[in-house]
Amino acid sequence: MFGAFKFRYKALASIARIGFLCFVFAQPAFAQPTIKISATRVWPAAEYTRITLESKQPISFNHFMVDNPERMVIDLENVDLDATLAQIVGKIGTGDPYIKAARVGRYKPRVVRLVLDLKTEAKPAVFIVKPYGEYGYRLVLDIYPARPIDPLLSLMQIDTPNDAAAGLSAAPQTPKADPKADKTPPVVAQEEKAVSLRKPKNVKDALDIVRLVTVAIDAGHGGEDPGAKGRQGTLEKEVTLSIAKRVKALLDEEENMRGVLTRDGDYFVPLGTRVVKARKVSADLFVSIHADAFVNPDARGSSVFALSENGASSAAARWLAKRENDADLIGGVNLDVKDKYLKQTLLDLSQTATINDSMKLAKAVLSELGGINKLHKGAVEQAGFAVLKAPDIPSILVETAFITNPEEEARLGDEAYQDKIAAAIVSGIKRYFANNPPLARSKLARN
Repeated sequence: MFGAFKFRYKALASIARIGFLCFVFAQPAFAQPTIKISATRVWPAAEYTRITLESKQPISFNHFMVDNPERMVIDLENVDLDATLAQIVGKIGTGDPYIKAARVGRYKPRVVRLVLDLKTEAKPAVFIVKPYGEYGYRLVLDIYPARPIDPLLSLMQIDTPNDAAAGLSAAPQTPKADPKADKTPPVVAQEEKAVSLRKPKNVKDALDIVRLVTVAIDAGHGGEDPGAKGRQGTLEKEVTLSIAKRVKALLDEEENMRGVLTRDGDYFVPLGTRVVKARKVSADLFVSIHADAFVNPDARGSSVFALSENGASSAAARWLAKRENDADLIGGVNLDVKDKYLKQTLLDLSQTATINDSMKLAKAVLSELGGINKLHKGAVEQAGFAVLKAPDIPSILVETAFITNPEEEARLGDEAYQDKIAAAIVSGIKRYFANNPPLARSKLARN
């Protein structure tokens, strides 16, 4: 009897162990922790609207398009449907050019479905950005129009250069011409307009120029990439855009010059795309505007940089170039895009002639900035800035002042001081052109 009882006990113990093991191994299938969305952000712009969903782990997803009406559907796997994710619905504004509304809800167990009601046919890009800086993983949804905006055509549809509020970032407009008439853009019309360039003070030998001069003005950072931040909370991306718009306004007042912006709002533009935009409108110059930062709050002064083929001119210049070049990692660039035109633009070509012209422009602008602010260094510096790599456009990067210096941060936030900086930059540009007139062109846009 005792033997029979012992046998039954062992049998029950074995069954219990098997049951326990089955329970343990089955747990992951039923108790796998869901991914929590830590932040949602929406960046609407004329060029495209970007939505980012940030989390501590990468999100698995599927997406597809539906027409009649136009919608984009994104299925998020193993994501927690909480208040943070639900906030995306209220962040879609009525002025968004591409998204009408957003809806989010539980589609099926362990799958949350996000539906974007679109205003027009779109061509989306969806990708994951790995953690960088203060950001975790980000699922990025970029909603582009099915027919990309042509920056050259946008400029051609503007009656006068002074009406170009956005330039490169202008939204599509309906042509006023007769629809039955020839729709070929008058590419050479602006080239045939004879204009004269007034020389700035203290510049000898004024020159006459027989075509419109175009300057690409690049407001550094934007959108997901805030740039540097001052102690009082001033953001570099806001300062640079404000100054860039002022530079454009001053250039547009010149009858022979026009300014175009690489971005006209708070949204992210990859570094290489900024260069491509400038080339598509055949810019004569490229001026990138920034507000410097350093670990030492006592660092101060304005600087101007040009591209270098042979390494940085100083350790500080090398550090700054790396910080600025990291903008793509911070802002979130789609590394899967294979853009043949972009690759062609950023090839490491011999840029000796262009760099020489860039140095001339940089010296002229630095001289003018020295009249309103202390110079961080009395000479132009050079480093491998990605945004300055247009092979055929003289390009400079202006560090207007140190936003990490409390005194200079306060000045950068002052509109009157921003006006002075913009005026100094424009005076430097005019000084450069007075001594280095642009060559005639056979067409407006570079290929």
